[in-house]
Amino acid sequence: MHEIGTLPILSSAIYTRHHIELRGVVKIYRSAAGDFTALKDVDLAVRPGEFLAIVGKSGSGKTTLINLIAGIDRPSSGEITVYGTAIQSLSENEMAKWRGRNVGIVFQFFQLLPTLTILKNVMLPMDFCKTYFGCERRERAMYLLEQVGLAEHAYKLPSMLSGGEQQRVAIARALANDPPILLADEPTGNIDTHTAGTIFDLFGNQVDRGKTLLVVTHDMSMAKRARRTLKIIDGSIVSETD
Repeated sequence: MHEIGTLPILSSAIYTRHHIELRGVVKIYRSAAGDFTALKDVDLAVRPGEFLAIVGKSGSGKTTLINLIAGIDRPSSGEITVYGTAIQSLSENEMAKWRGRNVGIVFQFFQLLPTLTILKNVMLPMDFCKTYFGCERRERAMYLLEQVGLAEHAYKLPSMLSGGEQQRVAIARALANDPPILLADEPTGNIDTHTAGTIFDLFGNQVDRGKTLLVVTHDMSMAKRARRTLKIIDGSIVSETD
């Protein structure tokens, strides 16, 4: 089995003991109906190579936390650092480039482009970030599809695959640029228990290869497979278990 190579990290900071740090993070959503505080003064440190499960009821702030770490959203106050770089200080263009190489994201609803083959879906992050060149992109995408057991389906459209298979494609796509961080938001919410176990096995393999993984899940049986569990209630971290 080949090992997945390492791409350069855009962050300029030195690799520190904590891979991800949140300090005093608050997120407030403002609307005509009033303000809603999704996260309240959150402090969190995630070490390199950790497998962290984030649990809590719907609306507790789990997805907001993941979105802030991914740079999809920005905190109302506080600081989020990755390798020592405060990511909220990046411009939108800088953030997109940083995220493309440093973070792989797996969503609950897969978010594959329906008109592209699964091979081309996996190649998209490489096209966007201009990583790998020429035929290397196709070769890497095929390699990743092989790793998730779907190489024989490379030229099919997403609609021709089951939900579990589409989620495996989404994982391959998240790994396209070999990011050090993987974030997954309810990745097993739309698939059966057996397939969910397979997805978590794939995640575990990536952690074994040195990836840092944060998974939002409502499934406590799946959460137990993580090395640390974080519980959020009403926007606050209330417990951590190893």
